[in-house]
Amino acid sequence: MNDLQSATAETQTDQDFLPINGTDYVEFFVGNAKQAAYFYKQALGFEIAAYRGLETGATDVVSYLLTQDKIRFVFTSALRSDSEEGKRVGKHVMAHGDGIRDIALWVDDAEKSFNETMARGATAVAEPRRIEDEHGAVVTASIATYGDTIHTFVERSDYRGVFLPGFEAVSDSGPPTVPIGLKYVDHCVGNVALGDMNKYVAFYADVLGFRQLVSFDDKDISTEYTALMSKVMSNGNERIKFPINEPAKGRKRSQIDEYLEFYGGAGVQHVALATDDILHTVSEMQSRGIDFLTVPTTYYEELEERVGKIDEPIDQLQRLGILVDRDDEGYLLQIFTKPVQDRPTVFYEVIQRRGARSFGKGNFKALFEAIEREQARRGTL
Repeated sequence: MNDLQSATAETQTDQDFLPINGTDYVEFFVGNAKQAAYFYKQALGFEIAAYRGLETGATDVVSYLLTQDKIRFVFTSALRSDSEEGKRVGKHVMAHGDGIRDIALWVDDAEKSFNETMARGATAVAEPRRIEDEHGAVVTASIATYGDTIHTFVERSDYRGVFLPGFEAVSDSGPPTVPIGLKYVDHCVGNVALGDMNKYVAFYADVLGFRQLVSFDDKDISTEYTALMSKVMSNGNERIKFPINEPAKGRKRSQIDEYLEFYGGAGVQHVALATDDILHTVSEMQSRGIDFLTVPTTYYEELEERVGKIDEPIDQLQRLGILVDRDDEGYLLQIFTKPVQDRPTVFYEVIQRRGARSFGKGNFKALFEAIEREQARRGTL
């Protein structure tokens, strides 16, 4: 980010009615939290850091907190189906499969954040509440966004515990955790139905004070068969970035249509996780059994001509299937996993930014053709 952009970001942050420090956690509702936690530990290098369940006094749901650098993932499952909380988790899993329920936002004042957004038209999911234990207090409040996804405001300045009251730190007795270099959540992408993209763009602008960073239409994101449209919304300091996708008319069903069918409506399509060494991170993921989308080898024949000189050896990028794109401020490297559960819904992007603030527009055609090849294999194109 250059000096002018830094000054602009600081000005926008100063003017924010809803200052956000970053992503606090991402919570998944899943069918079996214990098994999900083990998968993310072994395949993605997360540490199982805390637990909430029967042993800690929770009788309706069980949750595991997994961490890697600044990333917090929470996996929650129902323990019983005859309680309000258990029904809520079970209903979400029945409707969507394993999926993201909550993108929580770290704020300095959760009650103020809730009241400000409610005054601007938000729908309440949970009123502000203060929860305490021997480590201090946390204030949380939640509002709705697209589909069954929510945002929880988390104020934790008075808390010194491992995560939230009700969670206890755990000593993992299994194989040692080996991190793979994931650093933080770069962005979270939501898929919404045809005609709803601008509705949620307006929601983030009007209710949360976000601004639009960039937009892509069906001329930017299209192949011979399918197309989609996308707009990227960001808060003032750009620590939170939410691309929002909707399908566009094409000859066949797009990846967004497929997602909406199998997820049962709008939801989070993928989470982009940042790394400082994508060659190492992706090598580790592949060695642990994570499957990635692949592009033809011809993609790399003209890579240097298209993006200019880069530091990474092109033969290593080709071996791993990593894509490269450049904007006015630098370049980025990115790669996308295949879906990480049985339904063709949630997947991950691994991204390394070498100055670029964009989202890989130059890779869209190759990427979406790769997705279409997978759709064809599944019979859903």
